[in-house]
Amino acid sequence: MQNHFPLWKNILILFVFGIGIIYSLPTLYGEDPSVQVSSTQTEAINQGLAGKIEADIKSTGINLKAFEFNDGHVLARFNNTDDQLKAADFLRDGLGSNVTVALNLAPTTPQWLRALHANAMYLGLDLRGGVHFLLEVDMDAAVKQAEDRYNDDLRLALRSEKLRYQSVAKDNGYLKITLNSADDKASLFTLLSKDFRTLEITEPEDKNQVWLKISVKEERELKKTAVAQNMTTLRNRVNELGVAEPVIQQQGENRIVVQLPGVQDTTRAKEILGTTATLEYRLVDVEHDVQQAVAGHVPVGSRLYYERKGAPILLDRRIIVTGDQIVDASSGVDQDGRPSVNISLNGVGAA
Repeated sequence: MQNHFPLWKNILILFVFGIGIIYSLPTLYGEDPSVQVSSTQTEAINQGLAGKIEADIKSTGINLKAFEFNDGHVLARFNNTDDQLKAADFLRDGLGSNVTVALNLAPTTPQWLRALHANAMYLGLDLRGGVHFLLEVDMDAAVKQAEDRYNDDLRLALRSEKLRYQSVAKDNGYLKITLNSADDKASLFTLLSKDFRTLEITEPEDKNQVWLKISVKEERELKKTAVAQNMTTLRNRVNELGVAEPVIQQQGENRIVVQLPGVQDTTRAKEILGTTATLEYRLVDVEHDVQQAVAGHVPVGSRLYYERKGAPILLDRRIIVTGDQIVDASSGVDQDGRPSVNISLNGVGAA
């Protein structure tokens, strides 16, 4: 049959067909059992540590197929899962808690195809296997933390304004302030309208009391922020596992779905994703002797903590700022040229 199409159309068809073949080739290549090593500290793995990891694996007699070091991450490829598991156990014992050792499946796409950004087709859990997590965010804990913070802030504000009170107590979702005299109510309302505008005010029958409650709008924002922060944290932790194209999405009001295609070490994945972490800012107690606290005499209003390297430090019991009040953070340098972290707070944290 004679071809009636002009030459340029035939060439275009062949060109498009050829491009399609090239970008479908990665799907034909398999995957290597691999071990990915990444740092859990602020500093990434350097070339020296990467070289040591490679030498240590080879010294055990494990058959190492390939070794890659890119952007502070180490990827060791193996011929079979037995060697992969042996290497992972060896590295976890030798490297300690400063690094994350994760099992994975690394694509064997040739370098020339990767240079063309030709990657294997994304395969979900149904075709590739992996791990599916359904996590529930503790909404009540976020609200309770806000109530605790308001409770401390109210006590401090009352003392600063020299308003005499009998108690500030939490009771069934309310913050109940009991004044010494009903005559101080006007001053209390002035304080509340200035510094605690987001709290709803209720006046009970007892004239010396004022009840405060977190508003429905703020409670909704607290819960929304809790989910968003947990999703951000989960994304950062998934990066430690080196999973390609993970799925992290909200399901309903308080649940998060995490799908990790290709992940083999389910126990390690659960351990990394399930770790609880909180961020709190407290003042350093410089008025008392930390050694006395170590000996068991911790001052009232202070708490004894230990730094990462084991040094004791006394901190004020009152929390100044919590992680849910931080809306943005970025790295930089201070006026003396030293590394610093700049944070932005929401209205409550900045008050």
